[in-house]
Amino acid sequence: MQARVVVFPVKGRAWCFALPRASAAAPAADGALPRPTLRDLWRGISSGSRTAPEKAEAVVDFVADKMNRAWVGFGSAPEGSMKSRIHSFGLKLLSRVRPSEVLLKSVTKDVSALEIVHPASINSRLVRRRLRHIAVRGASVHKKFLYGSVCLLPVTSVFMVLPLPNIPFFWVLFRAYSHWRALQVCEISPT
Repeated sequence: MQARVVVFPVKGRAWCFALPRASAAAPAADGALPRPTLRDLWRGISSGSRTAPEKAEAVVDFVADKMNRAWVGFGSAPEGSMKSRIHSFGLKLLSRVRPSEVLLKSVTKDVSALEIVHPASINSRLVRRRLRHIAVRGASVHKKFLYGSVCLLPVTSVFMVLPLPNIPFFWVLFRAYSHWRALQVCEISPT
């Protein structure tokens, strides 16, 4: 599958790299996707037709889907509730994530090629060089932060004994997942 990256200058040397959502990835007509169950996950893992990395990927996708559905639920909570406050705090934290990480993380597993769309006033060689720089630099940065996030998981899991939501644990878990996804995209060899 081929994905499209849209590049345009914002101000000075700052550029915006965006990966628009494909219309094919839009939800079904009723607006809801079927919810994967734990039974479906177990059937997929226990079948002998998958390799160990494919099984691990299935577990990661299942957990990521559950977390995304919970996040959407927090966003639709009534104003002033604890879920609404957690959602607004999470949005503040998400605004601090680097745009290059968001770009790398948004490239899905089935993408094999990138089509780069940019204004004619920008040299295409320069655009490709910047994208390559983002990927090469991202490999070392995301590997370092992935290891740091994984090391922080046991420390933040201590807060599970409190009767409050364990926001630090889930934030560090989300950051570990984000760095892992971005690192997967950075390590794809260019063709």
